[in-house]
Amino acid sequence: MRHALIFAAGLGERMRPLTDHTPKPLLEAGGKPLIAWHLEKLAAAGVNYVVVNTSHLAEQFPEVLGDGSRWGLRIRYAYEGATPLETGGGMLNALPLLGPEPFLAINGDVWCDLDFAALPAEPSGLAHLVMVYNPAHHPNGDFRLDEQGRLHDDGSPRLTYSGIGVFRRELLDRWPEAAGNTSGADAKPPRFKLRPLLEAAMATGAINGSHHRGEWTDVGTPERLAELQASLLPM
Repeated sequence: MRHALIFAAGLGERMRPLTDHTPKPLLEAGGKPLIAWHLEKLAAAGVNYVVVNTSHLAEQFPEVLGDGSRWGLRIRYAYEGATPLETGGGMLNALPLLGPEPFLAINGDVWCDLDFAALPAEPSGLAHLVMVYNPAHHPNGDFRLDEQGRLHDDGSPRLTYSGIGVFRRELLDRWPEAAGNTSGADAKPPRFKLRPLLEAAMATGAINGSHHRGEWTDVGTPERLAELQASLLPM
């Protein structure tokens, strides 16, 4: 697993006014941009090539991150246009920049203490998703993880998808069938969420997962950013 994709194209509407002038992944916590925490961990895990999806205030990413050499990485930017393409469309848009091997994909607006090197380089199915305990703002969770490590879109108890996973590009092979009825899927380039593709693959037992019990934060609001900042301050 030498390649990674970071989703950084969101508008950050719930984070306003902080995101009026700064993309959410470039907001700072613990003295560095949120996305820099990912880049450090990716480099430590042996990843050497990162694609960053951009849209909102896209020009700021290369200004802040450069070519990635300060982390020992090579960064390329996949611009999605003025309207973000959602997670599924964003991944599809980035595929030409990613190699044939499985890649790690990460939401640019989460913080997690997971060691990326612990993730499987070759998922046994089409994807391996990192699941976490349900946070207060998402109490019902997303998917059920069974004792064999397979994920399901039914039953309980359910866990929350962390926004971190290892994916095979083949997950996107049948995206028109899984996401074709959703708004934006017929746009050029297509705009659709990743979840319908995951649900379709789960129905065939092709999505696995693991439960990370450590620290994780979805930095979706100014309040949660402030909480993360406080937790990262030196004691």
